[in-house]
Amino acid sequence: MIIRKRENWIRMLFVWRGSVVSKILPRLFLLALFSVLIYRYHGFLFSYKIALNPAAFTLVGIALAIFLGFCNTAAYERYWEGRKLWGALMIDTRSVVRQVLAYSKADYQQKAEFVQLAIAFTYALKHQLRKTDPSEDIHRLLPNALAVELIKGQFIPVLILKEMAQWLDYQQQQGYIDSITKMGIDQNLDKLSAIVGGCERISNTPIPFPYHVLLHRTVYIYCFMLPFGLVDSIGWMTPVMVTFIAYTFMALDAIVEEISEPFGTEPNDLALNTMCLMVECSLSEMAGLPLPSYVPSQGAVID
Repeated sequence: MIIRKRENWIRMLFVWRGSVVSKILPRLFLLALFSVLIYRYHGFLFSYKIALNPAAFTLVGIALAIFLGFCNTAAYERYWEGRKLWGALMIDTRSVVRQVLAYSKADYQQKAEFVQLAIAFTYALKHQLRKTDPSEDIHRLLPNALAVELIKGQFIPVLILKEMAQWLDYQQQQGYIDSITKMGIDQNLDKLSAIVGGCERISNTPIPFPYHVLLHRTVYIYCFMLPFGLVDSIGWMTPVMVTFIAYTFMALDAIVEEISEPFGTEPNDLALNTMCLMVECSLSEMAGLPLPSYVPSQGAVID
């Protein structure tokens, strides 16, 4: 994810990183070349004059804009929900660690084990959502025997929550935590479990495929038919106007595709690496553990 400070309006015209121009640029060049050929041959295609009324493109363009707006809203809702879930994860991990550090009578080493489990949970959820290998982070944060056992599982965040619950149960049996305190801490574990379920719902239930197909087809058919409707009315400006209009529609199509999967690694997806690092830094600082070598700053974030 890229977070930029507000820039000069002229510089914003030429921003490249974080925009979707790099994705659609080859398509725009192809469409511009096609428009030049249509202008060169005055709308003739294989000796047949294709005369299209610009009014028809106005009607189709309005309908297409409405449909693009609907798909963009649906995609952004998924992105926003993912953002809220990970924001809640940062809050709830800090809350559960604060409760353990403040209310448990266990020694420092035992509390540190729980903190490491909370950090490992965050990294495990990131890897599950991105379908990446969690082995390195799990081995780095947890004892080797436990790490080897966990990475055999398919739903590692859930297994780590189970380990955290068993840690609480052991603390109660040893008399380090009373039942009321345990119940309060367990409520935060329930919240973490709900966050896992919410993220899995977003990850496993994408926007229905027919919406993507319909939107994609309509945008590209509209853009490649547009030169025939404009060539007789605006002449040599046809390639310029067609490319500009196509940029708007194709860019929105690409944005919908990108933000509808908020847990990916695209430039505008959620900054899961940075959020995991922030959780690790904050929990380690609370518990007095060594901080990781890199601490995220408050500036621009590229993740």
